[in-house]
Amino acid sequence: MAMRRVAIVGVGQTEHRHGRDDVMYPELVREAVGRALDDAGLEVRGIEAAVLALAPDALMGVAHAEHWVADALGIANKPYMRVNTGGSTGITAAQAAFYHVASGMFDCVLAAGADRVGESGDAQLILNTMWDLLYERPFPLNAINMLALQAVRYMHKYGTTEYHMALAAVKNRRHAMKNPSAHLRKEVTVEEVLASRVICWPIKLYDACPQSTGGCALILCSEERARKLAGPKAWIIGVGNCAETYFMGDRMGPAAVHDHADADALAEAIARAYRQAGIHDPRREIDVAELYAPFSNIELQAIEAAGFCEKGEAGRLLEKGEFHLGSRLPVNPSGGVLCANPIAVTAMVRVAEAALQVRGRAGERQVEGARTALATGIGGDHQFYGAMVLRGET
Repeated sequence: MAMRRVAIVGVGQTEHRHGRDDVMYPELVREAVGRALDDAGLEVRGIEAAVLALAPDALMGVAHAEHWVADALGIANKPYMRVNTGGSTGITAAQAAFYHVASGMFDCVLAAGADRVGESGDAQLILNTMWDLLYERPFPLNAINMLALQAVRYMHKYGTTEYHMALAAVKNRRHAMKNPSAHLRKEVTVEEVLASRVICWPIKLYDACPQSTGGCALILCSEERARKLAGPKAWIIGVGNCAETYFMGDRMGPAAVHDHADADALAEAIARAYRQAGIHDPRREIDVAELYAPFSNIELQAIEAAGFCEKGEAGRLLEKGEFHLGSRLPVNPSGGVLCANPIAVTAMVRVAEAALQVRGRAGERQVEGARTALATGIGGDHQFYGAMVLRGET
């Protein structure tokens, strides 16, 4: 059976904050789902199956929270699954929903989730449990020093500096001022970024993402079903996925398959999405990108993995004003992960923001004439990578 065309017809997103004491977790999910249904012009009874994006239970404080949230998704007596690939969970859930529809099994599928990272106490203590107990956890590795090691290698290899990292943070904070859903909505200067507290050199406080609470939902429909709806569509024209080695040591030294300075597994995931989408020159054919980058150095790496410039060039191009709103190819016009990070749905927000762009519904952060967009996700110990290419109506 040939793969069917699939469109995102509804997008729902809550405001992202440090915490929400006015709702419980199922209500937070339901808030995003309700907004997606309203956006699509559908009722929950029209949803045939659902995929829940849910990161580690410990971040939620409830074991097997997929049980707790089932009713909030409105999926009684309907197919239902949970997806968890760390930070890439959101885009993995979106891809699972895409497969549900593209395969011909369903005509209308919901992908949704939420997270309360800001309320989990110390999220790093939970994230640290991903590491191998014998070889890596005693180091001790965590999500921050793991990527600080990447930054040091990247700087050594390409001559990039902390200043170039700061440029990415400044750009995204400026973009987030136009996004009412963003968690951090305050501009910073390069000087403020460089002077902020060192967390793990060269990553400083303003180079890092926040711990956010928020929800997101997407409604995906087959072409036949989508054509019956009045609103604009974001057609999914390419998806890609790729896993990296588990042990970080396998990415370092002369025997490494991939150099830790480069996001080669991410580049492969993106390349697979490009091939399916028929993208040959991303610098010209992609109009806007929402790239998963929880730290400023990772945005430089992701820009290069997306083929928007050569390896080692991203920082110097940022210095020239590239990748800003108003430039040829804006990156993270929403403010990106640096300005909102509800982990279970952070990568879904990338897809949601890309869909808003190609549907012409991104508000003040709208990229003029945006027709084709790229969204990415990264999860685990920089181990799981996902990519999706969206296109607006032709």
